[in-house]
Amino acid sequence: MVRILSHPSPFLSFTVDIYTIKPESFEESPLVLGATVAAAAWSGRFLIGAWQAFKARPVVPRVQRFYKGGFEQKMTRREAALILGVRESAVMEKIKEAHRRVMVANHPDAGGSHYLASKINEAKEVMSGKTKDNVAKVLPSGPYIFPHMS
Repeated sequence: MVRILSHPSPFLSFTVDIYTIKPESFEESPLVLGATVAAAAWSGRFLIGAWQAFKARPVVPRVQRFYKGGFEQKMTRREAALILGVRESAVMEKIKEAHRRVMVANHPDAGGSHYLASKINEAKEVMSGKTKDNVAKVLPSGPYIFPHMS
């Protein structure tokens, strides 16, 4: 071991220790060097294989932004949610916001389809629970008798 004492200024002093390598440690160096080269080669082989597998994987879209497919005969809540781009359990505020956003993009006056606009409106009705079937159940046909008029 070699000890170097240095005093660059009278206020600062420090020591630096330098250790020398003993001649006996050179006998172990080829073994350590060989193990290091083997580990680097094995790691490189593994990384090259992993990279090739990554590049060869099929490309799968992670998020579908639009509902693909035709419409069902009677619109379900799931289909309505897919059309509007909301969850099936969305609150009315989110449904109205989504309906407005989709209608602005597909309005017939702006070059959109009348059929798509009707489906978007139907999706809003289904999600809000105000379908034509529900309205018919609430307002039965026939004469109305109000209790306070009899």
